[in-house]
Amino acid sequence: MPLPLYIHPCVLKSRFPLHPPPPDLPLRIRIQGPLVAIQRLLPNAPWSKIGEFPQPGGVKLAKLAHEALYNPSDNDRGQQEIRVRDEYLAWVLENRRPLDHIDYYGVTFDHLVPCDDPDPEVLVINIIELEVEVGDYAGGQEFASKVLLFPVQKMDYAGKKVLAVPRCCQIKKGTTDRKLINGLVKERDDALLEAQTLSTFAHLDATASHYSSYQ
Repeated sequence: MPLPLYIHPCVLKSRFPLHPPPPDLPLRIRIQGPLVAIQRLLPNAPWSKIGEFPQPGGVKLAKLAHEALYNPSDNDRGQQEIRVRDEYLAWVLENRRPLDHIDYYGVTFDHLVPCDDPDPEVLVINIIELEVEVGDYAGGQEFASKVLLFPVQKMDYAGKKVLAVPRCCQIKKGTTDRKLINGLVKERDDALLEAQTLSTFAHLDATASHYSSYQ
């Protein structure tokens, strides 16, 4: 059974203006974390080994994050289309060589961002892994105590919900998040445009070859 995504309330004395975000503010949102934690949210979501964009599970994660942030009504939830702009896949390494699967994932999506806005406000949210006891993501409670501005108890989350924390409530403030995330979205857009252009030329070449064979 999937666990719910729990975005912790802001712990700052003067609440950060994007936590929670105003519903009418254009905002680019990045949510990221260990795949083992994401799979508790989406136990049936597929994760392709090689690169279709966006990952089907990434679209579902974006929808979960959007619902947790904005709490839309049932009617609104069915009508909203989440626009995924970028994703990050951390490939598992063995002897410094990437294998064919990932262990960390991040997805970037837009809320009310105009198509012609290259530099919207950005909110980064980290999913905190608290349950695994072996491997790279073990010791989650100790890790949380080092990176978060509030105490976390594993027993409050294990088997109950998955913790996610916006950057404002972390030690690392992410002062370059806006520049970084918007830059990555531009790189993704440029890559998709280039791929589309190459595909169009390949189709035109194939069509020309087809007709020339009849002459």
